[in-house]
Amino acid sequence: MILLLAAGALIWVWTSYGQHRQDQNVATANVIIIAFVLLLLWCLFFSRLRWKVRLGAFALALGLIGLVPLLFRLHGVTGDLVPILEWRWKNKPLASLASVTSSGSAPTTHAIQLTNDYPQFLGPHRNGTVEAPRLARDWKLHPPQRLWLQPVGLAWSGFAVVGNRAITQEQRGDNETVVCYDLLSGAVVWSYAYAAHYQSSLAGEGPRATPTVAGERLYTLGSTGILNCLDLQSGQLIWSKDIVQDNYSHTNEWGISCSPLVLNELVIVSAGGRNGRSLVAYRAATGEFVWGGGTDGAGYSSPRLTTLAGVPQILIFNDGGVRAHDPADGKVLWKYPWRGGHPHVSTPLVLPNDRVLVSSGYGVGSELLQIKKDSEGNLNASQIWKSNRLKAKFTNLVYRDGFIYGLDDGIMICLDASNG
Repeated sequence: MILLLAAGALIWVWTSYGQHRQDQNVATANVIIIAFVLLLLWCLFFSRLRWKVRLGAFALALGLIGLVPLLFRLHGVTGDLVPILEWRWKNKPLASLASVTSSGSAPTTHAIQLTNDYPQFLGPHRNGTVEAPRLARDWKLHPPQRLWLQPVGLAWSGFAVVGNRAITQEQRGDNETVVCYDLLSGAVVWSYAYAAHYQSSLAGEGPRATPTVAGERLYTLGSTGILNCLDLQSGQLIWSKDIVQDNYSHTNEWGISCSPLVLNELVIVSAGGRNGRSLVAYRAATGEFVWGGGTDGAGYSSPRLTTLAGVPQILIFNDGGVRAHDPADGKVLWKYPWRGGHPHVSTPLVLPNDRVLVSSGYGVGSELLQIKKDSEGNLNASQIWKSNRLKAKFTNLVYRDGFIYGLDDGIMICLDASNG
């Protein structure tokens, strides 16, 4: 009876319960745990087996439960809240790279002509595209070949690539570490480490923002809010700021995930300060505070510069919704509220004709907004269409030739931009 009820409950969970997979996974775990407990109670009190057998089965079950934490440790969870277990004797994360010294130049590698730089999050234009990449189209005739394999520290950061340098962030022991690799050999060119460590069973471990290269300088934002400006060639620190302490904010539940935006002489980050310090700008050369704007708590997206309705503006997906800021002084130009209670991650996608697509997971979906000026010259946003067929939980979306491409809670989707 217990097994039949459990099977029926699981069928209901996976056919009718919840709006997304993480709800179903949590419910599945609950059904299995409840069924297991009920089976133990049945065995112990109602099975009519000999007491020796009942007590033996009960002791065996308790022993197996106690054995699990001795053999495994929780490494984190997937995006759908499925636990990731690893053996307790598995090798620990890589140690510090503090002993690595900078040579001041990348190692010599065989001659390969490089094409596109990728100097920041989502590429040169922060829209997930590169222009005219030179790629072999027939992978049967010209299959990709691995050039090198390099172990790295724990992190969720991407790479910024300029010339032969590929820079990322890693967790090395108790230090967050910015590491510059030679693109063609994988050799470490230089590293910069500082004391910072963010970790939780749900959010995972390590820094989670992609570095930004601007000229001969590199800007990184760690998971606890340390904003660094480094020399691109040597990795030497030029200046550093704690954007959490600076802006009376706090570290988000899933860590600070904003990739810095460099605009003219400013470096702009989402700090989440409530008193006019939601989005903030520092002097790129010195780290001096320049302006702040907005009162929203920080989300997990990164700022993007665009022009809508003829007005230059910086878009950011905050905890409270989408905001557009004036690049000159940080003033909020327009805002659009968004359903809360879940992380806001995906960077708003700019489409032609002054339109912006906003998307989030957890059953919410996407909305296409039209940005217009009213009779007094103020900007406002209105909805064109709404769709539940594209729920961008973590990933960012790409627009091309009238179509929107992205992951709908893990499933590849293409939407018609005109009507959703």
